[in-house]
Amino acid sequence: MKPTGTDPRILSLAAEVAKSPEQNVPVILLKLKEIINNTPLGSSELKKIKQDIYCYDLIQYCLLVLTQDCSRIQGGWTTVSQLTQILSHCCVGLEPGEDAEEFYNELLPSAVENFLVLGRRLQTCFINAAKGEEKDALLHFFEVVTDSLFWLLGGHVQLIQNVLKSDHFLRLLQTDNVQIGSTVMTVLQNILQINSGDLLRIEGKILHSILDEVVYKLLSTPSPVIRGTATKLLLLMAESHQEILILLRLSACYKGLRSLLNKQEPGTEFSQELRQLIGLLSPKAYQEVEDQKQHKAACLIQAYWKGFQTRKRLKKLPSAVITLQRSFRSKRTKMLMKLSRQKEEEDRRLQLQIQRQRAMRLSREIRLNMLEIVHPGQVEKHNREIEEKSALIIQKHWKGYRERKNFRQQRPSLTEYKAAVILQRATLKFLAKCRKKKKQFAPWPGLRELTDARRIELKQQVDDYIRRHPGSQISDVTSRELHSQAQERLQHYFLGRALEERSQQHREALMAQINTNIEQLMKAPSLKEAEGKDPDLFLSRSRPVAAKAKQAHLTTLKHIQAPWWKKLGEEAGDDIDVPKDELSIELGTLFIGGTKPP
Repeated sequence: MKPTGTDPRILSLAAEVAKSPEQNVPVILLKLKEIINNTPLGSSELKKIKQDIYCYDLIQYCLLVLTQDCSRIQGGWTTVSQLTQILSHCCVGLEPGEDAEEFYNELLPSAVENFLVLGRRLQTCFINAAKGEEKDALLHFFEVVTDSLFWLLGGHVQLIQNVLKSDHFLRLLQTDNVQIGSTVMTVLQNILQINSGDLLRIEGKILHSILDEVVYKLLSTPSPVIRGTATKLLLLMAESHQEILILLRLSACYKGLRSLLNKQEPGTEFSQELRQLIGLLSPKAYQEVEDQKQHKAACLIQAYWKGFQTRKRLKKLPSAVITLQRSFRSKRTKMLMKLSRQKEEEDRRLQLQIQRQRAMRLSREIRLNMLEIVHPGQVEKHNREIEEKSALIIQKHWKGYRERKNFRQQRPSLTEYKAAVILQRATLKFLAKCRKKKKQFAPWPGLRELTDARRIELKQQVDDYIRRHPGSQISDVTSRELHSQAQERLQHYFLGRALEERSQQHREALMAQINTNIEQLMKAPSLKEAEGKDPDLFLSRSRPVAAKAKQAHLTTLKHIQAPWWKKLGEEAGDDIDVPKDELSIELGTLFIGGTKPP
């Protein structure tokens, strides 16, 4: 998009460039120098003119001219050198607007590369020139190109890396010519003074090549100008970057640099800079540099650590404030509660005091009324009765207080005593059961063998007993009759006992059957709710017996499976409750005696 309000000189110049043949374009572009020089430096008008030049592609025309062969350009190196000045002045201070990316990423690097290529061409022409006047002119053109390059780098510092990385610049630096080498090293020195940080951003191989060339010119070139410029340049690089100083001090490539520098002539113009460089390369200076580096590293670590601690405290500050507020509020709440409690106690104390005063006043009034009613002769008796009643009341309250206090003190011991009694009772029961079981299953110990003395003693006891209790004399016939009678009675007893036991079992079975039938009848549904399977429950006589047997079996199993501590308070004949859901049993497939259903 073309800008509005364009300078008419730029418009006419752009039209002339567009209409003119290619060989006349460089000479026409030289008119830009007059337009730029006639405009005040730093004014808004100059910025506007530069924008117009860029918008009408006149800067691109200048770049195209610089890429052409100088022998085909009218005016030769003079025209080319003036175009480099015009191009550098137009690019510095230019605001490209919408095309900023193209301007910074393409046009400016291309301009720097063209300047370096022109420098290489001028270097070649200067070396091949035979006449002195021609060499002076070419050297002048080379200086103009390097000045234009330095002017462009001063306005756009980001282009310094492009220059340092360029192979053309390294070739210019490696020249053996004194004038060209001095000019290139001066340009490098000025570039590093503008921004020395870009020197460490380039590749290590390129940095080593630059250092090697500077050291070579310092030690091998006989020209004092080259040596002085190399010394200043190397001193600047070492002072600006400790990494380069450490490289010069420790690298194997520059191992004897300090000794070679000491052999240089002390009376030269650059002897002061040389002494400074030797001092930097000395071990003491290196130690100082290391100390400074460590000091800076320590300061950096301290700064990071202090920053971390400060940020940590700042992060904890809200929680600390919240904690402080919480503690303050809780303390204030406790103080308010304490004050309110004290106030309530004072109010209660005052109320009690007032109540006591009222009660005392009321008792005195009642006493006075009673004294008025009582006969004067009965006053002493009445007072004595009141005193006795008062004493009894005081004694009652005091004894109640004392007993309650003793009871509170004795309550733990009473609880322990009751617990001990319960444990003793349960333990004694358990031990008795164990002894009983042990006696039941204990083997027969057998008869102890009698000694002769024991036999004599037992025989003597038997004789004494017979002597004290003499028996009646019975004949053998009588004894046989008594024995037969005893046998008959014993047989009659055992027969009657068996019949009685069978009748008792029959009665118990009938009672169990009756109880079971009653329970089934109580639980039986009504005739309206009865189903087809319900009458079958009453057809078999074995169903109640099976239900009762199931109940007894479950009771016995539950008693056996229960832990010992649940049986501590039970007696031998205690009944055990069995849930009804455990008694539910499918008796449809059972048949125990009785008659089958039809």
